[in-house]
Amino acid sequence: MHDIIIKTERPHIEELLARYQDLIGRDFDGYRNHVYRCVTYAMHFLDNAAEYEQLVETVFVYHDIGLWTDKKLAYLEPSEAVALRDNEKFGWGLAPNALKGAIHWHHKIFRYQGDHEIVIEACRKADWIDATQGWCRKGMQRSNIVKVESTFPNCGFHKSLLHLARDYSGSTFVGGLKVMRGILKW
Repeated sequence: MHDIIIKTERPHIEELLARYQDLIGRDFDGYRNHVYRCVTYAMHFLDNAAEYEQLVETVFVYHDIGLWTDKKLAYLEPSEAVALRDNEKFGWGLAPNALKGAIHWHHKIFRYQGDHEIVIEACRKADWIDATQGWCRKGMQRSNIVKVESTFPNCGFHKSLLHLARDYSGSTFVGGLKVMRGILKW
């Protein structure tokens, strides 16, 4: 695989995230950079094909948004609902099944197979890379992960997930269990 292409300016992401900045609050910088890292990895898996860019950017802006919009640790379905609503409201014309599927399956442990497989699988692998902070590489070169992480620093993103688990459930342990039950897919 070739060296990773890193885009530091993505107007579509900035426009979409701006709608939720106040709601995301103190977690905004960490979430924004998580979105950029995931988009960068997914687009790399998709050979940076322009036909997928708007969909992938949209998927990652919305993939965890239910954590803040609905304050739920089982946030996949709420995130899907917000993405589908905004897709229709703003007339983006993204395939609803691809948008919903990429959000729904982004924590799938094993390979996704089915409709929109190419983009859903790229998004799934990208999120696993970032969620594990590069421990799980899904075929990505370590040097590419280092470049992406240095361009888009963590800004406390993984710590914010822990504080949300605690805030929404009363304890980090209970929250962690709820997250695992609510978002992991086989």
